[in-house]
Amino acid sequence: MKFGTLTFLFLILGFICLGQTGGSYSFPFLDLDFNARLAACGGHYLSHADEDVNQGIINPALLNEKMDKMISVNQAFLSGGINFGMAAYAQKAYKGIVSTNVRYVDYGVFQRTEVNGQSSGTFRPFEYIVGVGYGKEINEVLSFGGNLNFIGSNLESYSAYGFSLDMGGMYKHPNKLFSTSFLVKNAGLKIKDYTSNDNGVLPIDFQLAASYKLAHAPFRFNLNVNNLNRWDLTYNDPFAQPTYDALTGDTIPVPKANFIEKTARHFVLATELLVSKSLTLRMGFNYHRRQEMKLVERPGLSGFCFGVGFKTKLVRVDYGFVMYSKAGYNNVISLTSSVSNWKKK
Repeated sequence: MKFGTLTFLFLILGFICLGQTGGSYSFPFLDLDFNARLAACGGHYLSHADEDVNQGIINPALLNEKMDKMISVNQAFLSGGINFGMAAYAQKAYKGIVSTNVRYVDYGVFQRTEVNGQSSGTFRPFEYIVGVGYGKEINEVLSFGGNLNFIGSNLESYSAYGFSLDMGGMYKHPNKLFSTSFLVKNAGLKIKDYTSNDNGVLPIDFQLAASYKLAHAPFRFNLNVNNLNRWDLTYNDPFAQPTYDALTGDTIPVPKANFIEKTARHFVLATELLVSKSLTLRMGFNYHRRQEMKLVERPGLSGFCFGVGFKTKLVRVDYGFVMYSKAGYNNVISLTSSVSNWKKK
């Protein structure tokens, strides 16, 4: 009864957030690509379940017996000394699979200065997530799960704390080629704000996803539809003004996103090429990320991402490369292994 009440509370809080726009969210680091496979697939990948415990952290409905005693360490490297990562572990318990994870963001060392510009030392901003999850396979085709996360953020002398809940479900076709899932992500509340005037909400996200493996070809295609609770993901500059055509003198209105543009921003596409049982190549495309991050004059491969996964008897190594724009990119490495493999036979 208590769990049901708590779930209902988080859902209600989620719907309160529907009218919010970008830039008003607290704890945006909840949406970072904390593992290499996620990074290589466009930042949204939650519809295929295998032995990768990182998938169970993204969507707890993907937790399954193949992840029993699996441990994973993930590390991302950004410019300017910024880095973030995650450690995750899963094990059978309570007739299902229980997972734990710790995620962090380290922003490096900053110089602290007074109003007059005089240095007064240094500080190191740090943010983290500590989560526990549970997933259960109801039968051969249906499963469900949930994650509960404690969130902390320490930025110089300011700090904020909160809780978030992820809830998901998955359907796997008996042929094991097709699966589809849903996820309610980052539903939660803050228990302490940075300041008394801070009233930001968490970046709640309702998602649907589908995965399909071709029966006679080594390709798996993945489609994710995210932010179903927020239709317009475009940014409209409040200071933008109409311009004028120098030749005709006609007024050129401020451009607005049309229906197709708004729709496309909700979709993320990814493909995995299963070269062999031990080698997988990946590529993803996030259209919304491309539109938000690209340099107008030189868009290049902004929004695209690539990766590779390699398995040995002892460890699985995944690498993801994300192109934000010509000005920045991200590298993510994941190491996953079974604790059982470490024991001497």
